Parts: sequence; structure tokens; C-alpha cells
Amino acid sequence: MGMVTFVDETTSGARRDAWGLEIAEERLSVRELIRRRVFQEVAEYNARRSGEFRGLVQPTDTERMLNGCYTLRTPRRMDPEQQAELALTAFGRNGFLVLVGDRQVEELDAEVDLPLGTEVVFLKLVPLVGG
Repeated sequence: MGMVTFVDETTSGARRDAWGLEIAEERLSVRELIRRRVFQEVAEYNARRSGEFRGLVQPTDTERMLNGCYTLRTPRRMDPEQQAELALTAFGRNGFLVLVGDRQVEELDAEVDLPLGTEVVFLKLVPLVGG
């Protein structure tokens, strides 16, 4: 079993703390990487049940906070399937890019190698102001 490190960055240069997820497979599709990441985020949120959610994409019925987290208007149990679908849709609409090691992966069904210590960067695209 290997540890994959997830990092969130923005095109404005902001970078969140990295966190790891154990993944047994040596190869996975980008779709499955996103799903596992989102399922882990939702599981952690549901376990602590605070109103603040730190995740890849914004859940429905939330407000974005200055620190990049989202606050739920009404604290509730989050659905991992729904959140994963939001993330996969966002990827398809170029809401974020996925970089595995030193290469960008553009297709959800592309399989990527996950040797020990792989870093997966989720680069969130920030709209230009006045652009």
C-alpha cells in the first residue's frame, strides 16, 4: 500500500497544506483518484459534523469563506456520491487541472502510475479580474 499526497493550489499562487491518502493500487484512473479524494473529504466532514467543509469543490447550499473553505448554511450529513459528481463535472469544465508528478492529465479515464510518494496537485483556476 502506498501513500499518495494531495495538494491544492490556485493559479494565484496559493497552496494549501498537503495531505496523504493510502492507495493500494499502483495504477488508477484520474476519475477514481478524484472520487477517492472526495470520498475521504466527505467522510472526514461527516465524522466531525462541523459547519466548515474543506474540499475540492463547493457543495450545494454553502458559502465560500475567505480561507478557501465552505460553510454549510445548515449543518448536515454530506452525500459523497453527489460531491464526487460535482468534482467530476468541475474537472470536465476545466474548474481545476490535475497534475500527477510532473505531468498534466487531461482525461478522466486516463490511467496514471502511482509509485510510492506520488504527489497529485489539484490546480484550481482563478478567473482574471478585469480580463
